[in-house]
Amino acid sequence: MTTPHSLDHDLIQAAIQVAATRSRGDSHTVAAARDRDGRIITAMNAYHFTGGPCAELVVIGAAAAQGAYDLVTMVAVGDHGRGVIPPCGRCRQMMLDYFPGLHVIVGAGERLRAVPVAELLPESYRWADHQEDNGQEDDQQEHDDPPTP
Repeated sequence: MTTPHSLDHDLIQAAIQVAATRSRGDSHTVAAARDRDGRIITAMNAYHFTGGPCAELVVIGAAAAQGAYDLVTMVAVGDHGRGVIPPCGRCRQMMLDYFPGLHVIVGAGERLRAVPVAELLPESYRWADHQEDNGQEDDQQEHDDPPTP
């Protein structure tokens, strides 16, 4: 059981604001992440009928481009008032590998909560644990410095 993590309402509002003002045409999802220094980074998915990256993955790349390598909380919201959207499996796995201490905002209404990403993937595969060196030599560095997106 984990200790409750405070709900970052400003982060949710930042994502909602981008979704309300920047979405055009088809449905879009917007993610917002907060880094350890308090900075908020937002990004929108690249929707296309052939597929495309989810907003959570786009915000990881946008954060890296801005030098934010220590994300602590993330949320995704849908445009057209769809509210908070939980991350898909691929996003959960990437969040866990890049930011194992990340909290993800999930739920709806009064049930909104921030949970550790590891709780969203119980018994999960950890990419760093299965590298050729078996994570022995760089294990401490892997946990101190997440992989560069």
